[in-house]
Amino acid sequence: MGLLAELLNLLKVKSMPGYKPYNSTLPAMESLPPMKVLFATSEARPLVKTGGLADVSGALPGALRDSGIDCRLLLPAYPGVLDSLHKPRECLRLDHTPAFGNVRLLQADMPDSTTPVYVIDAPGYYAREGGPYQDIDGYDYPDNALRFGLLSWLAAHLAATETPLGWRPDILHCNDWQTGLAPAWLRFMGGRARSLMTIHNLAYQGIFPASTVAQLALPAEHFHMEGMEYYGNLSFLKAGLFYADRINTVSPSYADEIQHEPLGMGLQGLLTMRRDISSGIVNGIDTVFWNPGADPHLPHTYSSDDLAGKNICKRALQEDLNLARDARTPLFGLVSRLTYQKGIDLVLAIADWLVARGGQLVLLGSGEATLERAVHDLAARHPGKVAAVIGYDEGLAHRIEAGADCFLMPSRFEPCGLNQMYSQRYGTPPMVHGTGGLKDTVIDATPQALAQGQATGFVFDGETPMALQATVERMLALFADTEAWRRLQIAGMRRDFSWESSARQYVELYERMIRG
Repeated sequence: MGLLAELLNLLKVKSMPGYKPYNSTLPAMESLPPMKVLFATSEARPLVKTGGLADVSGALPGALRDSGIDCRLLLPAYPGVLDSLHKPRECLRLDHTPAFGNVRLLQADMPDSTTPVYVIDAPGYYAREGGPYQDIDGYDYPDNALRFGLLSWLAAHLAATETPLGWRPDILHCNDWQTGLAPAWLRFMGGRARSLMTIHNLAYQGIFPASTVAQLALPAEHFHMEGMEYYGNLSFLKAGLFYADRINTVSPSYADEIQHEPLGMGLQGLLTMRRDISSGIVNGIDTVFWNPGADPHLPHTYSSDDLAGKNICKRALQEDLNLARDARTPLFGLVSRLTYQKGIDLVLAIADWLVARGGQLVLLGSGEATLERAVHDLAARHPGKVAAVIGYDEGLAHRIEAGADCFLMPSRFEPCGLNQMYSQRYGTPPMVHGTGGLKDTVIDATPQALAQGQATGFVFDGETPMALQATVERMLALFADTEAWRRLQIAGMRRDFSWESSARQYVELYERMIRG
């Protein structure tokens, strides 16, 4: 769009109710104040992490700030968070909140960046020995509704017209059910900010008994089907999806899939009704932390221009895990939670056949007890050919990405996924089930895609062992062709999965929200 057209558009926008100027990429608008975004989340790496949400929350705000957005984080002050922050200072004290008692808000910078972070200091809710959501025995905290009700309420309070902060956000960006009540509260408070509800995994919805409405001092008149009620219960996520100004997910395909059964998880009707204000943006990855050219976890670094170091990584992985050392043996890697959703049972179903076909398999992860036992038994049946490590080891995860020839990711559903992007960056073509973000980020090695030099991995349809086995056969045929395999590796390594691209799309989404 030309500069004149942009200026005319700006004049139109200025006439809209509630308009507030923000920074734009256009030179003529650089003097305007930057757009302000409050990013509410329950976890953010490196402060606290249980899953992919932490990776997104730890990286996206910094990328947004690099794009000229004044983005600030808000999350609970778990003990590990307070220990990781450098001299957090009190910036706000709230006495006698409607449902949560006395609360302090502390401010600091993220440990690995200058991104400002607000943390909610409420020891009665967050000073626990366990994790963010569960106690040390793995059970959900019985007061999670209050713990994350406070996070949601304070996010809305800070974004409302009468915010107690001197800093006033234009956008309240909420993430998953733990912040789901924030768009609702913002609407009830008469908030000035626009609200965005991002779904990282619809399977987790924050459902609590109806009595929770009174506990949280929520307006009872909004507890019905056209509001916060979900089959007689209170649903944090449904509230967010119903009251948010915009909805987005972490991949375009997942945004479509959740409008239908079975991935709609009971919310497909609401999501279909709001499809016009829904979209998907694929997550980025931390290309500094995940960089085969400078990864401190690897025995040798490498790049798309020189893959010799990858062979060294493969040999080192085989030695470390007591696998037969053979450069031409196809080595399959898997780093995952061991759950039904991740399709681990599909891998187990073909594992004996895979070994018989001459392959090796390395698995790292933890999860369901039955799957952990099955993985352990598989390794015991095939010493020297299958290695299993129950648990999680960051360094080993990097070495598997670098040392494996092919990365397995047969998830039944996957809102976005990150490992398939790590794998391509590390020259380890991923094999994925064609769902959600997996099919959005992996280009299948069809004859046409291979001929055009675009293929980066293998995509299969159908949640069956036979479909996975047939794709392994395709992979083995291509792996035998050294030159074709090298081209496949290089095509994946040269793709741009940085947060810069995703951040640009979020900036455009925020701008559309402000312009109405």
